[in-house]
Amino acid sequence: MHLIGHAGGAHESELWGLRADLHDAFADQAPKIKIGTDVAATGADVVVMMAGATVTRETSDRAALAETNRRIFGEAAESVGRMGNDVMVIVQSNPVESAIHAFGSIVPRHKLLAAAAWSDSLRFRRELAADLGIRRPMVNAQMWGQHGDHLVPIWSRIHARGVSAQQLADVIGAAREGRDLVDLSHEIPEARTRALSLITDGDVRGAYDFIQAQPADVRAAIKPFFTHFTAGRTTELATAHAVVDMVGFLAHGQQIAIPAQVILDGEMGGLRGPLAVPVLLDPMGWSQVVDEEIADDERAALIAASAAISASLA
Repeated sequence: MHLIGHAGGAHESELWGLRADLHDAFADQAPKIKIGTDVAATGADVVVMMAGATVTRETSDRAALAETNRRIFGEAAESVGRMGNDVMVIVQSNPVESAIHAFGSIVPRHKLLAAAAWSDSLRFRRELAADLGIRRPMVNAQMWGQHGDHLVPIWSRIHARGVSAQQLADVIGAAREGRDLVDLSHEIPEARTRALSLITDGDVRGAYDFIQAQPADVRAAIKPFFTHFTAGRTTELATAHAVVDMVGFLAHGQQIAIPAQVILDGEMGGLRGPLAVPVLLDPMGWSQVVDEEIADDERAALIAASAAISASLA
């Protein structure tokens, strides 16, 4: 295992402490951990991209991070391009679509994917499970689209064990009543702005109560910001969990369909470029997009998300 930091940057020295902490925590299982500044020298089979600037109170929009992080993504992609082996890249940096786009000219698209859609789906499942009074593993639900304001919750394909079909229908109906999916891209930033305003005013409990009063899809979208601005750190546990899951799927030889950001080339009805959709994973990467039957408004929202991502990358 290699921990790679930016040469001359703060992370180069911070990695020494991180390595010591990892050894202390996982001494019985931790592999040999090396520290470096050049990913090309590692000879790794899998590269996980988790670097870049993060949101602040002044910059709470992921899209606004693109200019800052574009250089970092480009340098990382250039380093991967100098690797002589057939490498797989898993991205968990924001804006994730910008990172995928940067690596897309270097890494074959079936070897390139991002874990943010899996993170979003885990959060969505958790919120739905809370509404249903069951545990998250009993809920099957996915978020597609953009990792940001253009999330696309796939309400039409939600399944849950341990509850009746009527209870599931009631919970979904209550969450969707009086709302159109096309409006979610406006609801998310509005709710996020309100929650951050309450936090800035020192009313953390009020911000939490406000978030809890939102529908499950909005809660899933804005709770990471609540965590970021109240816990004094990014949502590192949730994001790391998603990456570990994805690496585990690949390493254990499982063939599984999960949502992930990939670069489309005409799949899903002709869409192109970075987008979160369900893909079939196997040890070699992802082999195909799973084009499931979804509702018309979900399909329209997915097309809108693709257009928004394309505009942000232009």
